Amino acid sequence: MTRRLTLEWPDRRPFGDRDGEPVRILAVSDVLEPALNDRRNKEAMGSLDLILGCGDLDFDDLAYVADSFDAPLLYVRGNHDTGERWRRSSGTCPVPMASSTVMKANGLCIGGLSWPGVHDRESGRSESGAWRQAIALAARRVGHAEPLLVISHVPPAGVGDVPTDAYHRGFSGYAWLLRTLQPRLWLHGHTPLASTPDWHLRAGPTDVINVTGAVLIELVPPRLPANEAHDRDNGRAAEMTEAPSDGESTPARSVTPERWGAVRRGGRLAT
Repeated sequence: MTRRLTLEWPDRRPFGDRDGEPVRILAVSDVLEPALNDRRNKEAMGSLDLILGCGDLDFDDLAYVADSFDAPLLYVRGNHDTGERWRRSSGTCPVPMASSTVMKANGLCIGGLSWPGVHDRESGRSESGAWRQAIALAARRVGHAEPLLVISHVPPAGVGDVPTDAYHRGFSGYAWLLRTLQPRLWLHGHTPLASTPDWHLRAGPTDVINVTGAVLIELVPPRLPANEAHDRDNGRAAEMTEAPSDGESTPARSVTPERWGAVRRGGRLAT
C-alpha cells in the first residue's frame, strides 16, 4: 500500500480557489511502487494535482505514472539517470529540473537539486558540487518569503541518510541549506527503505520525507486564527503526522540540529 501523509502548508495562497480541497502530490523515486500497477489502487488514490520525481526512476516508469494520473510532472535526476539508455528514453518525459532552480506549480515554490556528481558511467559523488548547488539555491531565495518545497535525489547529511554507507550518506551542503532556508518540506530518494528505520523525519520546521517507491502527500491550508476558527467548518487543518500503511497516525521523529551535517569520522557520525 502506498504510504500517505497529510501536512499543513503555511501559505493560504495555493488554496485560494480550491474550496477547502488539499493539494494532492504523488512523490516517487528509485523503484516503481508495486501498488501503482494495480488499477484498483490507482482509482482509490483519486485525482492528483502534481507528480514529483526524486530521481532514479526509469523514464518509462516515470512516464507511466504521469500518464496514469494525467498530472503535471516535475523531477530531478538521480545518480543512475545517466548513460545511453537514459538519453535514448529521455524523450518520453519532460526535461528534468535544472539544479538549484525554483519552479512554481499549483501555487507552490519548488526547488530542485539533481545528483551533483559527474553524469558518466561511474556517476561519482561530488561534495563540492552539492555545496555549489546549495549556495546557488540559497542565493535565489534571497528576498523571497514564500514557503519552499525542495526535491532532491540525495538527502541532507544526518537527516534520512545512511551514515555508515559512503555512497548513501547525505551531503553536508544540503544540511547547510536545510538549516539556512528551513523549507517547509524536503522530499528525497536514494536511501534504501531497508537501510533506515525512519522514512519521515522532522528537522526543525522541515518535514524530510524519503519517497523511495511512492508517497501520497496531501497539503492542507494553515489553521485559522482562534477568533476566526469558529466561523469556518474547515478551519482546522490536519496535524503534521505520518500515516503508515496500517492506517494508524504517528508523529514524525525529530532530528536534533546537532546531527544535521555533523562531522563523520571513520564512517560514523561524530557526537
